[in-house]
Amino acid sequence: MANKILPWQIIQKLESDNSRLFKEDVIEEHLSKIDIQEGLAMCLDSLITFGVKQVPESKEDGPGLNWEDFKSSALLLIEREKTGHAARDLIIELLNQATSEQWNDWYRRILIKDLRCGVSEKTVNNVAKRMDIQYRVPVFSCMLAHDGAKHPKKIQGSCLVEYKYDGVRVIAITKNNSTTLYSRNGKILSNFPHIEEALNKKEFNGLVFDGEVMSDDFQSLMKQVHRKTNAKTEDAYLALFDVLPIKEFNEGKSSLDTLQRKEVLTSLANNFSDCIKPVEFTVIDFDTEAGEKTFASMNKKALSEGYEGLMIKPEKALYESKRSHAWLKIKPFIEVTLKVVSIQEGTGKHEGKLGAFSVEGDDDGKFFSLSVGSGLTDEDRESFWAAKDSLVGQLIEIRADAITQSMEGENYSLRFPRFKTFRGFDAGEKI
Repeated sequence: MANKILPWQIIQKLESDNSRLFKEDVIEEHLSKIDIQEGLAMCLDSLITFGVKQVPESKEDGPGLNWEDFKSSALLLIEREKTGHAARDLIIELLNQATSEQWNDWYRRILIKDLRCGVSEKTVNNVAKRMDIQYRVPVFSCMLAHDGAKHPKKIQGSCLVEYKYDGVRVIAITKNNSTTLYSRNGKILSNFPHIEEALNKKEFNGLVFDGEVMSDDFQSLMKQVHRKTNAKTEDAYLALFDVLPIKEFNEGKSSLDTLQRKEVLTSLANNFSDCIKPVEFTVIDFDTEAGEKTFASMNKKALSEGYEGLMIKPEKALYESKRSHAWLKIKPFIEVTLKVVSIQEGTGKHEGKLGAFSVEGDDDGKFFSLSVGSGLTDEDRESFWAAKDSLVGQLIEIRADAITQSMEGENYSLRFPRFKTFRGFDAGEKI
């Protein structure tokens, strides 16, 4: 009996119950059918697109449209052999052939890339794995950064440093002289046609561009991103920070390192329109004093000019379509140097060790008074506690997220202060 159920009836069944287990059981019952596998892949694989934005619903039955005829026509759209008016006419022809149920609950949903029944590629792949079959729907994945504050030892050597933009992450993929914009999760973004048009050039065929769509007003931009109609995005531009071939993006790793990919991006810059802007970067050697000084200067600029932070990318690292230590994001931070006025003993597991420094002093015209107990290792706490009498009066450098003011409005404090280092000791002197 299971073999007699039709694809659109399977979709209707999946819509009838919101239970995840129910949906998985329905999929498992029918996933061995080739037309179901092919239809799910066409719809759920983000990198398969049809180049059409509007697909009308059917209001009356046609004689019926078999899967092979629909699939061969859909391939013409995928390969962009049919575009514009020819694509529109092909879709109308298919609509008129199909029954209303066929069209509205199966074929149309494939073309609009939305099954509308609460099933994702992850759901289908979990079922396929449980069934122990080879079938999988490709999962869209781009490169994501780790928090650099949690991985300080990875910030070393020669790295590219960029200002982190506060925009909408966009992956632009150009093939067959047609560009599709995706969110970081693989959702198609259709409200930036001027950016798509700017990338519809033969020089960009076969490339994946990674960047952020920016606007003068971030809040307004966010309101426009997913609007169904009348989106106002003409002032938006694409700030590009990476590029690689589609084949390597799909395979999940680039062949070129960070600096080499930047060189490719630079070589393409003459073909960019005004709405495409490569992100500037600075090469910094974090193993040198000059590099640390340059980084501190960029951090100060990130704070003063309202950037979201800094991106640190090791020069020899590859692009990986996953969360990777090859990209590290750093929030802008404050650094102040204050005097230790007293030492506080720790409690609990830190009893008999340093708990926190009480510090105060003037920095940049503000008088600070606060305690600093973060940023210390267990070894620090033991050695500093043993030398506590000699530490009072010494200067320490403190890193924090922001400056705050006391309720009385006289003294200043720091949000999330953490110990960085002592200042003013003789070179080589150890505690």
